[in-house]
Amino acid sequence: MTPADTDSGDNDGGGNLVDLTGLGVRLGGAEVLQDISFGIAPGEIVTVVGPNGSGKTTLLRVIIGAIAPDTGRIRRRPGLRVGYVPQRLHVDATLPLTVRRFLGLPRRVGAEAAREALEQAGVAALAERQMSALSGGQFQRVLLARALLERPELLILDEATQGLDQPGAAAFYLRIEEVRQRLGCAVLMVSHDLHVVMSASDRVICLNGHICCEGAPDHVASAPEYRALFGGGTHGALALYRHHHNHAHDHDHECHETAE
Repeated sequence: MTPADTDSGDNDGGGNLVDLTGLGVRLGGAEVLQDISFGIAPGEIVTVVGPNGSGKTTLLRVIIGAIAPDTGRIRRRPGLRVGYVPQRLHVDATLPLTVRRFLGLPRRVGAEAAREALEQAGVAALAERQMSALSGGQFQRVLLARALLERPELLILDEATQGLDQPGAAAFYLRIEEVRQRLGCAVLMVSHDLHVVMSASDRVICLNGHICCEGAPDHVASAPEYRALFGGGTHGALALYRHHHNHAHDHDHECHETAE
């Protein structure tokens, strides 16, 4: 087995924030990820889709450094600031904890930094609300605010809209786009909300232990590998948000400008 390489030194990926090359992970003796190679450029939104058990959360945990790969290489831009919004976080409902105090755990956060993060997440009015009194959507916005405290260059979200209804999920994704525009950060997210992937992403990676297909949403929506996992055709989930670009993609997924 080839030793893995985790490196935060000089990045040779052409300016990418993160580069993964031939990455593999085994957990409990089982191969969870194999031969994963892709990069994340500054400012882009990348969405990872795949069935349950496909390794999506494991992939995110490798990127944030919580799991070391068994094979391959991961390189991060030196000093890369990462914000992470988990799939879920349990807060004891009997614990008296305001949103403002929650943002200050485990280390203190200045009042101005907390106010700015809550404002960017769209929940500035909730600073003194008890965490136990928040709705699902409000709770996720507070977790987003917490992730924004460090002004991340890469914002990672692990199914952050799980449990939200469709309008709530759509509103959350709109907020993510506003955050991306304001901070100029890249966004990497795992999502089951396939109906919004088309409008929310620059690039989609279809994962099932390995990368089945990758590219612009239109390309992935028509790929046989994607259809095999999720179904397809003109009534497929991604088709709901089909839109038009002024560029085209060739067979190598390269982008070329086209006339309107």
